Amino acid sequence: MAQVKNVEKKIWDVQGFDVNFKYPDGTNVRGDKKDIPQYTKKNATKNDMTVKEWKDANFKKSYPGFDCDVLLGDGSVAHGSTKLGTVRDSYADSDE
Repeated sequence: MAQVKNVEKKIWDVQGFDVNFKYPDGTNVRGDKKDIPQYTKKNATKNDMTVKEWKDANFKKSYPGFDCDVLLGDGSVAHGSTKLGTVRDSYADSDE
């Protein structure tokens, strides 16, 4: 089992965007919280999937009892209808 900060890093490594783990009430989960299953996906999800679709199909199935915010390159929270390709592109834009 992993710590939240390590799972968040693994999601970044695979998906190419940052997430913040949250409890269902919206409060942030501390990065040093332990006993979280490691992120097991090996390939990035398709760019045309929305944030909400990714959370429902990937995150919530792997981490029941938790929610997350998907973050854009500027640190703001991506809306559920935002395409993952747009989220990933926002990181390239923030590097310039």
